[in-house]
Amino acid sequence: MTDQTVTHKNVTLAGCLSLIPGLGQFYNRQAIKGVLFLIITGIFAYEMHVFGNQALVNLVTLGTTPRQDHSLFMLIQGSLQLLITLIFLIFYIYNIYDARRVADFWNQGIPVNQSFKELLNNVYQNGFPYLLIIPAYVAMIFAIVFPVLVTVFTAFVNYSFLNMPPAKLLDWVGFENFNKIFFLSTFRKAFGSVLSWTFIWTLAATTLQIVVGVFTAIVANQPFIKGKRFFGVIFLLPWAVPAFITILSFSNMFNDSVGAINTQVIPFFNRLIPFMDVGLVPWKTNPNWTKIAIIMIQGWLGFPYIYVMVTSILQSIPNDLYEAAKIDGANANRRFRDITLPTILSVAAPVFVTQYTGNFNNFSMIYLFNDGGPGSVGGGAGSTDILISWIFKLTTGNSPQYSVAAALTIIISLIVIGVSLLVFKRSNSFEMEDI
Repeated sequence: MTDQTVTHKNVTLAGCLSLIPGLGQFYNRQAIKGVLFLIITGIFAYEMHVFGNQALVNLVTLGTTPRQDHSLFMLIQGSLQLLITLIFLIFYIYNIYDARRVADFWNQGIPVNQSFKELLNNVYQNGFPYLLIIPAYVAMIFAIVFPVLVTVFTAFVNYSFLNMPPAKLLDWVGFENFNKIFFLSTFRKAFGSVLSWTFIWTLAATTLQIVVGVFTAIVANQPFIKGKRFFGVIFLLPWAVPAFITILSFSNMFNDSVGAINTQVIPFFNRLIPFMDVGLVPWKTNPNWTKIAIIMIQGWLGFPYIYVMVTSILQSIPNDLYEAAKIDGANANRRFRDITLPTILSVAAPVFVTQYTGNFNNFSMIYLFNDGGPGSVGGGAGSTDILISWIFKLTTGNSPQYSVAAALTIIISLIVIGVSLLVFKRSNSFEMEDI
């Protein structure tokens, strides 16, 4: 056991020495930690010398010689270097904090780990969870934050089919791409139309699937209903079949001329109901009917998940609550409003929010049913395109607008994050222990 007698250490001096990572640890008699910190600093210094400095310079200039400098690669490499630098800065700040903290431990007589064995023992007993979490956070930085950072930077350059590297260099253009979306006539009209439809689609389709899911769960959970297992299997069928198969099948069924809806279903109801005389419905050639169709299809695809979740919630509600409510004279509507609905919302509110945000970016439904058509609202967007499918067209069409698409991506992210945080806060979704 090393000597742990009270030794006076200058906390300020320890912090100043740590301006060169590791020296403060040597001052605190933690040689192993000091060597480790010096090695990390040396690796970073070598990386900066070999790659980092030039990568940061290239991020600022985005190249100087067309056909030789690839601006897009420089932007990506510079973004990566920024993250590496940020990680080192966090380590650097921690190094100073650690040196000051350990020096204070010496002054207070608190045991300090000096030997390699003591260091390992301390890591195992006190820092093992952090040892597992830190690699996950580092991986998350490069798997999530890195692509987001590249997207953000792309939104502020002039990357389009008219300006493609390496033939041409990219330039920083500030908020020009956002100005195009909000002020350029072509994009402004398309953005207004697509954004409004995106909100309508999200609210209508998600609300429909939630209402149908809650309704079917409540009905199937009634004690007088027989064959609950059978109904449970039936309700799960839309969820069991892969969504893209279902969407493509419905796309064929809603075909204007040969689809089953127009050739079989509507004529059947015309014969069944004497006063009903509905002709062929332009499901895929009229934007309004197309919107109605995809909302109904999403309701069909989405309600089974809600049904399963709400069924589990309903089974957890004690029957005593309903019995007491009946004794107090509460009718079925009152019991639903005061017991069932609040319980469902208190548990499922975060999931309901994810359903709305999921449909806000539900690319497959829009793309597979009718490719965002019919017709166009300008800017490369179809009449039923939502923001995410419009972004896809902006990046894969004949005249790709990558920077505008990146700017739209940022707008989508801000909307989704803002609405989600607002709803979570309003619904107290993460404060269930206070309920």
